[in-house]
Amino acid sequence: MLDTDFSKGRLGHEQTVTMDDLIRFHGHWCDGLVVGALGLGEAMKQLYPNAPIDRTDLRILSRSSPCLTDVAVMLTGGRMQFGTFQVSDTLPGLYIVQRISDGRAFSVKLQPGVKPAAIDSLTPLAVRQMLSPCGLDSLQAIEAAFGADLLARDPKTTFTVEELPGFQWPMTAFTTYTKTDILNKNAPRCAH
Repeated sequence: MLDTDFSKGRLGHEQTVTMDDLIRFHGHWCDGLVVGALGLGEAMKQLYPNAPIDRTDLRILSRSSPCLTDVAVMLTGGRMQFGTFQVSDTLPGLYIVQRISDGRAFSVKLQPGVKPAAIDSLTPLAVRQMLSPCGLDSLQAIEAAFGADLLARDPKTTFTVEELPGFQWPMTAFTTYTKTDILNKNAPRCAH
């Protein structure tokens, strides 16, 4: 990934973000983190096929899952206060990610039938705190097996990534602020 080299800096700071980094940021390993990372990774291959991901040139819409939103923020650098990150459960999939400089946008969807039905049926009960302790352990085991299965698969067989020609970023309903750490990203270097 590429980012700027200091708070008012130039583009060029290259770094690698791993699943371990995502786990530290999110707080735990889970199937949602795996789904988000693999799915968004497939979209990034479309946006940056032959170059590092430029986190200063991305914005993302995410479903409201804590796992998906944490992956979105960590991998794209998107932030609500700067107008580069929004959350909506009306998305047709998991994410819509857009490269700001050229407007190209892609949706990311989990293919039908990939996710175990038991997760979808037990999750609402867990959210309403209606699962017994053993029921929670069972859901955790199902999700862990699903996450491990995803890591063993080719993501191309798991996700559908579609370009969205003409996609228009939605207006925010709140004040956004200037992201000052990218203003000089293309400034030339000092020639002493």
